[in-house]
Parts: sequence; C-alpha cells; structure tokens
Amino acid sequence: MRVFAISDLHLSLAEDKPMDVFDPVWEDYMRRIRENWIKVIRQDDLVLLPGDISWATYIDKSDPDFLYIESLPGKKLISKGNHDYWWTTHSKLNKFKESLSLNSITFLQNNAFFYKDLAIVGTRGWKNPEEDDFSAEDGKIYNRELERLKLSLKLTDGFNGSKIVMLHYPPFSARGKPTGFVDIMKSFGVNICVYGHLHGRSSNLATEGLIDGIMYHLVSADYLKFEPLFLGEW
Repeated sequence: MRVFAISDLHLSLAEDKPMDVFDPVWEDYMRRIRENWIKVIRQDDLVLLPGDISWATYIDKSDPDFLYIESLPGKKLISKGNHDYWWTTHSKLNKFKESLSLNSITFLQNNAFFYKDLAIVGTRGWKNPEEDDFSAEDGKIYNRELERLKLSLKLTDGFNGSKIVMLHYPPFSARGKPTGFVDIMKSFGVNICVYGHLHGRSSNLATEGLIDGIMYHLVSADYLKFEPLFLGEW
C-alpha cells in the first residue's frame, strides 16, 4: 500500500468560504486538488489528511465536503485541525460516516490505525509555548494534546513496524526549536511526522527533513501545490 499526505484542504462546498479570498495561490483550488489527486492516487492507496478539512461549522452541515472526499480514490485517514469546527465525538463521527456511506474515510481520535508493518496515530497539536500570546488556557490545551498523542502512541507499544504521526500544528517553533510533541514521538520510536497549518510566507519557517531519526514533512495543500505527497510504500 502506497501512503500519501496532504492537509488543509479547507473545502468550502458546505460553507461559502473559498480560500482564494485570502491568497490568489488558492484560485480554483478544489478543482486542482481533485485533478492532482486523481492523477497520483490509486484506489488501494492511503492518504493522510492532518486537519483543516472543511469550513463547515457543524458535522450535519458538512455533507458536500465529505462526499467530495469520498468521491476521490484511495482510503483516507483524517485527524483534527484548528478550523475543523465540525469535529465531534468519535461515536458521532462514526454515525455520520454510516449515514453517508463514507466507506473510504477513517477518523483518528485517541486511537491508532494499523496496516501490516505500519501504525498511524494523529492529534491536532497546539500553539507553540514560545509564542508571545500563549496563554494559561493555551497551556491547558497544549498539555491535553500532548497526553492525547502519548495515549495514542501507547497503543503501538510492542509494534515493530514503521510509525507515522499526523499533527496539524507544527511540532517546532519558528526558530526550529522542538516542542513537547517531538520528545514524545522520539520516546515511542516514531519514523515519520506530517503536519500542516502553515501557509504562504509562514511555510518558509517550517522545519523539515530527518532530525534525530524522524522524517518531518510540511503537507499543507498550498505548500504542496495541491498534490498529495508520497511518503512510502508498505
């Protein structure tokens, strides 16, 4: 099975909020995503989608965006982003899946996905504690996200294959300093980390490449020119 990743689709079929109002690089982005996806993804491939999937506010209003994803080839793993306001409990997400027969989509939330010699976990992550506006409330969310990652990775204890972590927020500061998420990933022997959230000029601040045994990739859709990034084959 080939594995790809792309984040920050920011689909706006359910909510009229197209991304090209923020930056012209996003012009006609949903058509470009579809065309590039169909060009490189086969039905038996897996695509990781680490957050900011849909602008919909509520899950029951997000049908068009998820039907768009379902119509694309391959299996899809989705984790939460900071703009996924539609995100809800795992049971409600699964009921939503069943109601629309979203058979190619799996949500990652305090769980793990296993396929042969591959294990994948995902969580949102959070703002960097070094940011000037990092508040006490941010600290609570940050620590909660650290715990979610740790609990998900504990499900891979004893697993000897490759491990991939899907984050939405980058696990490094703009200066390249690792956050607590990196320490956790290292302690569990993670091999690959994909993340999004950064757009435009902010993408220049991304930390990528092999660092202390973990390969890091920024996979924001605009950064990838709206084409899923190939991670490997398992």
